Amino acid sequence: MLDKGAVVIDLKFGRHDVEEALKQAFAGRQVLHASDKSADLSSARYAVLWKPDPDLFVRAPKLEVLFSGGAGVDSILGVPGLPDTPIVRFVDHTLTTRMSEWVVLQCLVHLRQVPAYLKQQRARQWHERPQPQASEVTVGIMGLGVLGQDAAHKLKMMGFSVIGWSRSRKSLEGIETFDADGLDAFLERTDILVGLLPLTPQTRGIFNASLFNKLHRTGPTSGPVFINAGRGGSQVETDLATALNSGTLAGASLDVFETEPLDTASPLWVMDTVLITPHAASASDVKALFRNAEVQMERHEAGEPLQHVVDRKSGY
Repeated sequence: MLDKGAVVIDLKFGRHDVEEALKQAFAGRQVLHASDKSADLSSARYAVLWKPDPDLFVRAPKLEVLFSGGAGVDSILGVPGLPDTPIVRFVDHTLTTRMSEWVVLQCLVHLRQVPAYLKQQRARQWHERPQPQASEVTVGIMGLGVLGQDAAHKLKMMGFSVIGWSRSRKSLEGIETFDADGLDAFLERTDILVGLLPLTPQTRGIFNASLFNKLHRTGPTSGPVFINAGRGGSQVETDLATALNSGTLAGASLDVFETEPLDTASPLWVMDTVLITPHAASASDVKALFRNAEVQMERHEAGEPLQHVVDRKSGY
């Protein structure tokens, strides 16, 4: 007889990491794997998932809480048959720190003109380029959740001028913020645009030609730069490629794409001004993910409210 509720694991990443983390997780609970089609999931109370199997909720009809395997939840919200069950986002300092490291790195890459110097290196050219200071460059962050706020503060520490945008205005010490009505005013001051938005009907395709054309054009860099580590569905890649080719954008750093993996035929692969990473800006620490889930399970079983519950109306 089990003392605690069974847990279904339905994660599509790092199988070895998952198995290693499970050795020290969910003591006293039966762990079931959705990938095992012979497993009986009918009595499971919890699921830790990322891009779940379409039949999961049919096989596991008694789930009480769903735990997202990442910061985003769009891969869960779009699954057919999703039950009216609380969804808990993964919030952890490891996830936050890794994302901020990536964002700061990419802003410095473009501030210090690394793509241009790499191109010169390949051509064996020795030519010093003008060097603006971080304080001369305004980084605009779209998406001021936990990840966006941490990135904003760390960029500020590096000396950048930082502003932020979210649909509802947030208050961040020392950082000017804008809401939905202030989007154009936000964009016209932004030299480096950082996308950390969740994917919702309102944000799908928001990074498009119209938006790119509104970015600040006369800053100390050679033109505006776009950095996206939020969700690939928020960017229109045909518009992005056109903007890079035309000079509307001077460069980009991209970790997320409309379709992943990025098609080998995509023109983004061969652009000297673009840096691509394979959705690796902030990989989930599976041990931390399971620790977070265990804490929330214990809260749930003690009658305490769950933390970081997704608002389905807003999509995050």
